Amino acid sequence: MDWGTVTAEDLVEALREVDWSSPPRPLAEFFSRFTLPRSYAKWNSRLKCNLYYYRTNYFLMIVFILGIGFIRRPLAIVAALVTSLGIALLNDSFAGTFSEKVTRTVRQFSPHLAAKMRPSLTPVIRGRPSVKRAIHICGRPRWVFVLLFSTVGFLLWFLSCGIVTVLWAFAIGLLATLIHASFRTPNLKARLNTFREEFRAVWRNYSEL
Repeated sequence: MDWGTVTAEDLVEALREVDWSSPPRPLAEFFSRFTLPRSYAKWNSRLKCNLYYYRTNYFLMIVFILGIGFIRRPLAIVAALVTSLGIALLNDSFAGTFSEKVTRTVRQFSPHLAAKMRPSLTPVIRGRPSVKRAIHICGRPRWVFVLLFSTVGFLLWFLSCGIVTVLWAFAIGLLATLIHASFRTPNLKARLNTFREEFRAVWRNYSEL
């Protein structure tokens, strides 16, 4: 797969659609084989490949850097976790898993309430092109929970007096991600057909809708 032909929009859509439940790559693999890209085209292709392949590692690394920045402020650490949860809900797979686990937990205490948390089914009209199904969490549109966790996270950042610190920590996390993705040589696993087909399957999903 030629990662140079993959646009930034395609990569963002694929990251939102792909399953994030897989564990992060081993640290021995994550911190090995760094080389300087030979050209801008090589760097562009390597950056997109690594961002997709090491997505879970980068997400955890940014959260870890945020936690280190507020190690003496427990409230700010909670804010980092809440904000990270809100961002993670933008991923379709994570949102579905989160909704299922919350609904299952609620069902143990109140089956009647759990029944109300199911999303309403959209009728399928024959002859019309298929439309991508909206993601619901506990029977509500996903944006409701994303907005809720984002608002709570912002309030916790404000109460912990750490807005400036979180901006610095987040910038450092993004910079560390950019540096690693730029110099980490894509290994053999990142070039296997199964890995490429995984991305293509997500990519084609949008063109078929």
